Amino acid sequence: MPIYEYECQDCQQRFEALRRMTDADAAIACEHCGSGNTKRALSVFFAQSGGKVIAGSNGNCSSCTGGTCSTCGF
Repeated sequence: MPIYEYECQDCQQRFEALRRMTDADAAIACEHCGSGNTKRALSVFFAQSGGKVIAGSNGNCSSCTGGTCSTCGF
C-alpha cells in the first residue's frame, strides 16, 4: 500500500497515511486536530544512487521547485 500525504484545511498540518490506492481520495481525519476537512497533498520524492541525487531535492535548497537547480547540483 502506498503512503499518501494530506493537509488539514483547518489546522494547516500535513500528515501521512498508509492507504489503498482506491481510498486515496476518500475522506480522512486529521491526525493532529481530528478535523475531517482534509485534502490530499501533492507529494514529492527523493532518490539517491551512489551518493548522487537522481530525483527530487536533497532538502538543502529552499528555492527548488522541481526544476533544474544549480544550488542543489541537478
